[in-house]
Amino acid sequence: MLGLLLRESGETLIDQIVRSVAARIDDRVLRGGARMPSIRAFAASHGVSAFTVVAAYDKLVATGYLESRRGAGFFVRERPAMALNVADPAAGGGAFGVHGAAGGRAALSGFDSKPIDVVWLVRNMFRQMPHQQMPGSGVLPPEWLDGPAVANALRAVSRQNPTLLLSYGVPQGFLPLRQQLQHKLAELEIAAAPEQILTTAGVTQALDLVAREFTRPGDTIFVDDPAWFLMFGSFAALGAKVVGIPRLADGPDIARLAELAALHKPKLYIINSVLHNPSSTSLSAAKAFQVLRLSEEHDFIIVEDDIYCDLHPGSAVQPATRLSALDQLQRVIYLSGFSKTMAANLRVGFIATSPERAERLADRKMLSTLTTSDIGERVVYKVLSEGSYRKHADRLRARLDGLRAKTLRQMERAGLKVDGSPPAGMFVWADAGCDTNVLTERAMAHNLLLAPGSLFSPKQLPSTRMRLNVAAMQDPAVWRFLERELVGS
Repeated sequence: MLGLLLRESGETLIDQIVRSVAARIDDRVLRGGARMPSIRAFAASHGVSAFTVVAAYDKLVATGYLESRRGAGFFVRERPAMALNVADPAAGGGAFGVHGAAGGRAALSGFDSKPIDVVWLVRNMFRQMPHQQMPGSGVLPPEWLDGPAVANALRAVSRQNPTLLLSYGVPQGFLPLRQQLQHKLAELEIAAAPEQILTTAGVTQALDLVAREFTRPGDTIFVDDPAWFLMFGSFAALGAKVVGIPRLADGPDIARLAELAALHKPKLYIINSVLHNPSSTSLSAAKAFQVLRLSEEHDFIIVEDDIYCDLHPGSAVQPATRLSALDQLQRVIYLSGFSKTMAANLRVGFIATSPERAERLADRKMLSTLTTSDIGERVVYKVLSEGSYRKHADRLRARLDGLRAKTLRQMERAGLKVDGSPPAGMFVWADAGCDTNVLTERAMAHNLLLAPGSLFSPKQLPSTRMRLNVAAMQDPAVWRFLERELVGS
């Protein structure tokens, strides 16, 4: 019933069984009322002891997934169905709802109308699978991050005046942090006073605030195609039309951008200038000037998502053109944060923009969440202001650089194709030569989480591409699976 249990994974066999069975119940592979295999049968088929199975079943009963019927065995507990779908708001804009694309959804064999879609991927990313079993994940392994620096900063913050820790912060965000961010932006040649900076609960909230403030239902938002998948459903839920602009190695397809801008008159264009997700490519200077020209010609705001800023070595080593530096926050809204390089759990991001827009966005934030966590912002300020973060970012880049070439060679041996070697960042946009939705289904049967290419396009059509995380490709089980599926044993 389950995939291979890994004794060397660092996760106990009991917890592996619990996680895998719970996932199959959540995804309706195991339906309410279904009888589970007997303890003896389960143990024999998976090569574990009866004690391990008993302990796993007991945990599943305790968490509400199974029920024990005296004399009859263990059964999947009936659970109320939960459905969340958003009607298609964007005819011609990608037919996208919260749970994916109409006509582009690939239902898993045996999954009761549970497609591989954005919600499916995000839900599985939050199942606390061991990082080495998630080659499609979007984060670095926890052991790569500087946990001691964050812990020390948290202890230092806890010793501050308790009254400060028990009160609300301010909607704009912790002022010393915004002052520190002013210096950080200046290093990127972006001039922004503290009153032009607004803290957020990560880039996710930043995008949501910007979309809510500057668009209305029926408006068009441009995104790169491919691009970060989470925003597609978020924008569609607001009633926006989500239209993809083909992304090339040096930035967007300018001819297509001009054509679609004339047709749709977009309000926003969301773009990664540096270390694009999922390809790790960066915007050329020539393309940057052309994007700005079209923004002015067609009167749309550019939203520059620079969440991977600190994984880029800097323009002294590699070219890095930021639209915000060229435009100085006139037509560009700049977003970034620290979830990828410091700690995702702190949820500290920020927006830099013109004074007028910053004031509007601060009011929008105040009306939706009042403030963000002042404690998290104080922790980030402490880490940044003490000077160790720069060396930490250097170590992260060096570690990725040390893995990238070797990993790319392994990918080629495993049957994957990559268009050029990304010079920095954690992602590789690989071509598997087959439908990666199907490949993802097979991977899940082996407790491996992939990120199929269909999810990275607003249209969500089947794709042979998938995003792979260099830092999460070190488990031999990942390579054995890919070689078996793509090359053959």
